[in-house]
Parts: sequence; C-alpha cells; structure tokens
Amino acid sequence: MKNYRDSDYAANKYSYGIVYRFSDRTIVVTLADYLRENPGKTEADFAELKAASDVMFLKQARGDNVQSRHTAPLCSIEKIAFCSAASPEEAFFAEDEADTCAERTRLANAALNELTETQRRRYALHNLYGMTTRKIAETEGVSQRSVMDSSEFAQRKINKFLAAA
Repeated sequence: MKNYRDSDYAANKYSYGIVYRFSDRTIVVTLADYLRENPGKTEADFAELKAASDVMFLKQARGDNVQSRHTAPLCSIEKIAFCSAASPEEAFFAEDEADTCAERTRLANAALNELTETQRRRYALHNLYGMTTRKIAETEGVSQRSVMDSSEFAQRKINKFLAAA
C-alpha cells in the first residue's frame, strides 16, 4: 500500500479494504471479509461503505492538519488558552453562567430603576465609579451628609428590592 504510514487517511485510501488503526495493531477489512460477515450485502454496499470511510478519514486528516498549524510552545499556552475550543461541559456551564450573568444584570438594572434620579446618580458615582462622598458633594454643591444619606437610602432600596426578587 502506498503512503500507508503517512496517515490514517492515506492508509485507508490506498488500501483495497477499509482500514481500522488501533494503538497496537491495524486491521484491514477486505471485500471478501465484508461479504463473508454480511451475507445479505453486495459489492456496491462495500464500495459505499469504503467511500464513506474515505470521506471520514479525509475530514479527520484535514481537522488534524488545521489543529497542528495552531500549535504553540508550552511556555505560551497560558497566553493562548482562550483560543482553544471549549469542551461540551465547559460550553454548558459557560451558557449557564451567561444566563446567570444576564439575570443578575437584569436584576441590577431593575433595582437601579427603583431609585430616584438623585439617588441613582450619587450611588453610581460613589459605588460604581469610586468617587468620594466629599467630591460628589463638592461637584453638586450640597453637603457631604446629604450625599452619604442619599447613597445609604439607595443601598437600602436596592437590598430590599433584591431580597424580594
């Protein structure tokens, strides 16, 4: 067989039978073997199966080729880990996590909508953007105590809303 050792695809394509490679051996199912094991089948059935196996091996070889072009040294694996395909389990949990994140975002927006405009602005400036209550008070021209009270009331409303949700 020509190119037998090159790849599973080459081994199957250039063989007269269907090649199955295992870690410890290779099995070739010939037309005679196939007809002996499947008395109700014909040569056309074998040819169809052989063609299908060629296509499957070709897809596998192309996939392996594409994958091998994206190899990297082990020292850079951490940098490119985000490029790899997720396992079905990771994809499932990522989808679940995305749903949870979307639900949290919806709840947070709904909670913020419960606040007055002043409370929302002061809460966001203080808790989301890290502005001090003194700086907010200076910017708005009000007392620091007013900003602190507004922010505290906003936090209470948010806690109450989230507890009810």
